[in-house]
Amino acid sequence: MTPIWKRDAPEVVGTPFASGRRRDVVVVGAGLTGLSTALLLTRRGMDVAVVEAGEVGGLASGANTGKLSLLQGAVLSSLRRHHSARLVRAYVESNQDGAQWLTGIADELGVPYSRRAAYSYAQTPEGVACIEAELNASVEAGLPVRRVEPDQLAQSPFDMVDAVALDRQVAIDPQRLLIALAQALLREGGTLHTGVRVTRVHAVPWSGIETTRGFLAANHVVLATATPITDRGLYFAKVRGLRSSCVAFATDGPLPEGLYISVDGETKSVRSITPEDGPAEVAQLIVGGNGFPVGRAASPLASVEGLVSWAQYHFPGAEPVASWSAQDYASHDLIPFVGAMPRALGRIRFATGYAKWGLSNAPAAALRLTAEICRVPRRDRPEWMNVISTRFTVPADLARGGVENLRVGWEAASGWIGAQGVPTPVPRPAEGEGVVANRAGQPVGISTVDGRTCAVSAVCTHLGGVLRWNDAELTWDCPLHASRFTAEGSRIEGPALRDLPRLPRVPGEELEDDPAEVRTPQATTAR
Repeated sequence: MTPIWKRDAPEVVGTPFASGRRRDVVVVGAGLTGLSTALLLTRRGMDVAVVEAGEVGGLASGANTGKLSLLQGAVLSSLRRHHSARLVRAYVESNQDGAQWLTGIADELGVPYSRRAAYSYAQTPEGVACIEAELNASVEAGLPVRRVEPDQLAQSPFDMVDAVALDRQVAIDPQRLLIALAQALLREGGTLHTGVRVTRVHAVPWSGIETTRGFLAANHVVLATATPITDRGLYFAKVRGLRSSCVAFATDGPLPEGLYISVDGETKSVRSITPEDGPAEVAQLIVGGNGFPVGRAASPLASVEGLVSWAQYHFPGAEPVASWSAQDYASHDLIPFVGAMPRALGRIRFATGYAKWGLSNAPAAALRLTAEICRVPRRDRPEWMNVISTRFTVPADLARGGVENLRVGWEAASGWIGAQGVPTPVPRPAEGEGVVANRAGQPVGISTVDGRTCAVSAVCTHLGGVLRWNDAELTWDCPLHASRFTAEGSRIEGPALRDLPRLPRVPGEELEDDPAEVRTPQATTAR
């Protein structure tokens, strides 16, 4: 499941890792937050190293729809329902500054993009009230939005009952932007280590990181890893992991000109691809949405198939050429968490909770992290930084968090109960399928991928949630706090830092009709 942006995208060659070095700042993660922060700090004269377990843009930053918009579905009206107008305006201003920085750096680095109108639209009459609320919240926050005229609604190729629009938003190829940022970082003296996984973060007695290649000391550590890879502050319990799918299509038919996202029903995000903002010679249309909490969908593959059916109904002749999924995290109060990690003496900083709007929230977070690390006086920072940093939790935030944590508790209990009901031995899963079975009271994940059947522990190495099989991406996903692992147990993302143990055959409990090798357990330190 390779994103359309990564087809034929050049690989950024990083720098050799030298264990024991001390840097001013170590940034963990080479996505948009990490690279933006690293470039900003490098330009401030700091010695900065970025450490990335995979490649540049390996996760959500390089796998989104490439829509940079301040009109974000129903985000502003949802915020305004429970928070002050001042906080909503601060959120908008943070996104404005983030978007302005991103387009400015794109211009500087020669990354093309297109300007388009963005639309939040209702698919049904029941969604009209949401459009009205979004219009009012946007106007109150200072955005020059407009209500879409009925004749324009009627011309849409898909169902638009009502809509609000914001002109001059941006469509961009996110992977092309990330590669340009990484190359600029290297040109300007920054360091980039790819293929190096961080296994531990330290604040005392020295600040820095441990990795699979050794350690790096630093005055400051920035965790730009979507969700923090340390349990300080318990932020894994203050956000929830959300996964959405995307499908790119080739088509000769008419294409929508704007950037669209629905506010009711199953989310549909729609944009076309032009030569200015993506590989238009390969695909001309992207449809995303049908999201779900990580590890809690009965069939992620059905979500992808639903997007294909929807697109082919509204755009006859459209043929899928690529499909993929991406993961982001939403905070319970709907505002990203950015700043210093608790109990870390100001040495560890992080950012999380973009709720799928990272193209504006990530550079905004980078601007704030840079201001804090460089000790810019509060009076000299943009007002939005001070407003957001002193926001208060309101009862509705506590309620959302409480409901989510109750759900986590239910998932934890039901996962263990369900795993007891399928004892081994089990039939060998068909290609692309996985099953959780009970071996001596312990959940075991058995799957077949590319003709190879593997058995791994189906217990998440973070907090012990029972994993579930993702039939779209052929991974083991945790329904508690959104950690994910390959079929063979290697950690992909989330708060977990260790791989899943691989399990040997047990005499009398061999997999039925399973000629494939199942290797013995190995160390579970994340690679």
